[in-house]
Amino acid sequence: MVSSLDGFVAGKNGDVSWLKSTDRYEPGITLTEEAIHEFVKSIDCYVMGSRTYEKALELGWPYGDTPVIVLSQRDLKDERETVSFYSGDIATLSGNLKSDHKNIWLVGGAAAARSFIRLQLVDEIIVSVMPVIVGEGTLFFDFVGRQERLHLKDVTAYKDGMVELSYEVVKN
Repeated sequence: MVSSLDGFVAGKNGDVSWLKSTDRYEPGITLTEEAIHEFVKSIDCYVMGSRTYEKALELGWPYGDTPVIVLSQRDLKDERETVSFYSGDIATLSGNLKSDHKNIWLVGGAAAARSFIRLQLVDEIIVSVMPVIVGEGTLFFDFVGRQERLHLKDVTAYKDGMVELSYEVVKN
């Protein structure tokens, strides 16, 4: 998930224009197309909320032919063959997906993230923090309602000022 420094994943009215940074942090590394491609190749299934799905269609579909499960109670238009919609129990979905897929990536949606965290279905959290304070909008960790212990695995600073924090969820 990409968030602002103040924890928003979208600004007022779903605005995500702040995702493009004009900041420069010279000691940082450059995020290359090769690195992105290598990472994306490791993912064999995506799960996302319906608003994230709609935003991805609007901005340009980055998920290729990898299977995508969209969590939604709404009747959404099926835009791609590799997309399926799910409105049932998330724990059941997670169990079914884990039997068929090795690396499942929860791409987005504050509500989806909150649900998966509450049900202790998350193994790792990677947050990319952009150098901006948005001030209002949709919070990433919007009232999760439980404490989760995390172990910092890695930190990467990029030339555009984005900082990626990788955490392993500590299982009790």
